[in-house]
Amino acid sequence: MKKVLITCGRLEIEAELFDTKTAKLIINETPLSGTTSIWGGEIYFPVSVVAELEEDATEEVEGGTLAYWPPGKAFCIFFGPTPVSSTSKPRAYSPVNVIGKIHGNLEDLRSISQDEPIKVELI
Repeated sequence: MKKVLITCGRLEIEAELFDTKTAKLIINETPLSGTTSIWGGEIYFPVSVVAELEEDATEEVEGGTLAYWPPGKAFCIFFGPTPVSSTSKPRAYSPVNVIGKIHGNLEDLRSISQDEPIKVELI
């Protein structure tokens, strides 16, 4: 398990990356940076990592989940319902590889806007 710092504007959020195949690929590419896209309660941005869908990939996730979306080669941060959610839980557009978890106040993520610079680095 590795700790990372996600920085977007003045917001800094600590998170952990799990010991999964995809998380290890992400760790090897850090620091990651990009420009945010917002899809309901999900923030995502494209990364250089290429990973296949893992056996335990899922669409239904918990708030605070960090994931990798193979079709879009994207790093995803889920904090609330998305346009395809049927409950108050986040739901990915299609299966994602769960790679980690945020520690902290998920409400802070609502302050992030479309097209903001974002960075993920090891701490």
